[in-house]
Amino acid sequence: MYTVCVRDHFMIAHSFQGEVFGPAQRMHGATYVVDLELRRSDLDPDGVVVDIGKLSDNLRAVLAELNYRNLNEACEFAGRNTTTEFLAREIFDRIAVRIEDGQLGPNTAGLSSMRVTLRESPVAWASYEGLLS
Repeated sequence: MYTVCVRDHFMIAHSFQGEVFGPAQRMHGATYVVDLELRRSDLDPDGVVVDIGKLSDNLRAVLAELNYRNLNEACEFAGRNTTTEFLAREIFDRIAVRIEDGQLGPNTAGLSSMRVTLRESPVAWASYEGLLS
C-alpha cells in the first residue's frame, strides 16, 4: 500500500458541554496540526498516490473554513461538542467531497482510504480513518 501525507494547521476557539470535559467546558483555544494521509495499492499513471500540490491546496482550503473561528457560533456545529475526534471526521468528510468532485485531479479512482489526524499537543492526538468510494 502506498501512502502520501501532507500537513497543515489551524486555530479555533470552542467550549464543551458535559462534566466529563472538566475545565474544557469553559471557552478555550486550540491550535491543531493536521496530517492528511491518502492510500492506494497501485500508483497512478504519473507514478504518484495523488498530486501532492493539489492535496495540500485542498487541505488548506478546508482548514480555512474553520481557521480563527469560534466553533460554538458555527451553525453547522450547533448542539455538538467539537472535540478533536469530531473535527477529524469533519475534515475527512470535507476532503472526501473534494475528491469526489475531482478537485484532486483525474487519477483519484484508485484511492482506497484516508486518515485525518489532529494533533492537539506533542503528546495528544486523535484520528479518523475510512475507506473512499
